[in-house]
Amino acid sequence: MTVRVLLADDQALLRSTFRLLLDSVADMEVVGEAATGAEAVRKARTNPPDVVLMDIRMPDMDGIEATRRISADPVLADAKVLILTTFETDDLVVGALRAGASGFLGKGVAPEALLDAIRTVASGERLLSPTATRALIERVLTQPLARTVPGMDELTEREREITLLVAAGLSNTEIAERLVISPATAKTHVNRAMMKTGARDRAQLVVFAYESGLVAAGS
Repeated sequence: MTVRVLLADDQALLRSTFRLLLDSVADMEVVGEAATGAEAVRKARTNPPDVVLMDIRMPDMDGIEATRRISADPVLADAKVLILTTFETDDLVVGALRAGASGFLGKGVAPEALLDAIRTVASGERLLSPTATRALIERVLTQPLARTVPGMDELTEREREITLLVAAGLSNTEIAERLVISPATAKTHVNRAMMKTGARDRAQLVVFAYESGLVAAGS
């Protein structure tokens, strides 16, 4: 399968660099470029990509707002957003995940790692760079934990356990192996946990796990 990618960055040189990289592999195709967030939303709607490689700092509309609009558009239900930015602060990481981003990487990532990240996100998995993960954890450790949040009381013990494993970065297959259940059962538990907590995807379930205090309680 060829992964269709939309490049959104206000620096033409970086867009050209990314295009050269993606064009160098057989399983990826650049289907458009955008220099602003608004242009990214417009081009995504015109020619829906599989993955939007999104910068945060852009004129007209920033990458987080563009991500929010793409994620909320039913026409773009299958499009994934991978944030690629110089700034990996806690506010941006949480904001991007809440907006619906499927991944968050720093621009210093190695070329092969970026290609692997695009493939991972396109397959439906979520990922965070080590720096982004640390930023998320540090945010939780330095702020009062909201122990009572919507959905917390509705989770069963198994669903809380599953949520903790998702927060630890385990895939459905790895969760199944850890708990000695089938991958299909693991997926069902993950989906139920997302539904009860209002998480759009696994990345938002990770945010829930940290901000609710569930990770600290399960540590």
